[in-house]
Amino acid sequence: MKIEFEHEYLRELYEEGKASDRKYRFQPQVIKQYIKTVDILKREPDTESLYQYKSLHYEKKEGDLQDIEAVYVNIRYRLEFRSRLEGTGPDVITICSLLDLSNHYKK
Repeated sequence: MKIEFEHEYLRELYEEGKASDRKYRFQPQVIKQYIKTVDILKREPDTESLYQYKSLHYEKKEGDLQDIEAVYVNIRYRLEFRSRLEGTGPDVITICSLLDLSNHYKK
């Protein structure tokens, strides 16, 4: 899949290992897992192949979040994204647009 970052802090976390905005501070092990998760997304051809990774708990959201998909970074954090197909015939590519790295249990 091709990865797009909707927020600059997600790109910074992936490329630099930290975000310049203090609002988006994460523990080093969370950042490390986030990078591994994004690498898995980049490596796979489509979202259907994410089902083979049981630890990711890939899911398509329902209700108010019906256009959003998510995978677990670890037991506490999840990575939310939208996917879409571009191209025709054999040249179809899946674009994965990363939305948020969120604390799953935070209210």
